[in-house]
Amino acid sequence: MLSARQLAELRRPIRFEAQLGGCSLHLESTWGLFSPREIDEGTRLLLDHVDVAPDSDCLDLGCGYGPIGLCLAARAPQGRTLMVDKDFIAVDLANRNAQHNGLDNATAMLSNGFDQIAPGLRFDLIASNMPAKVGKQLLALLLHDAHSRLMPGGRLYLVTINGLRQFIKRNLSEVFGNYDKLKQGAHYTVAMARR
Repeated sequence: MLSARQLAELRRPIRFEAQLGGCSLHLESTWGLFSPREIDEGTRLLLDHVDVAPDSDCLDLGCGYGPIGLCLAARAPQGRTLMVDKDFIAVDLANRNAQHNGLDNATAMLSNGFDQIAPGLRFDLIASNMPAKVGKQLLALLLHDAHSRLMPGGRLYLVTINGLRQFIKRNLSEVFGNYDKLKQGAHYTVAMARR
């Protein structure tokens, strides 16, 4: 059985620093969120291969506590970055992390995929560390919604486990008419499609 001191320690926010995609971030997380103590391999691989213009309007789809969106916001200081997640704790932490890192061009909001994003809002770049467990039906919906929310010439960047590589290739080719495998690592693949 855990002592009161051990329980109090578990309740404390998890804080760490990360060098990520050319960005230095101070992050706060908590138990129950994806990769709460460190940046995962897939996120690192994705951000090493995302090309961001300084004035890009970006979307981090399924932001968690915000590492992808915050790095995009830091690399696109003249643009705006929206981070969305269906977990209210993740959204709260992503907003706090934006504030802690002085990134006032980044905000997070609660949304299941695109369902709460204003219908007229369009992006130059959408990035996501796509969880394998969301299911192929939701993945298909997210790809179609991403296509409709990108500006002409806009790009969707995804990192997925290698087991989803062929599914992503097939579906991006079908929805976007193109597919580019940017990098395949030991466990993850980074793909890009252009509208």
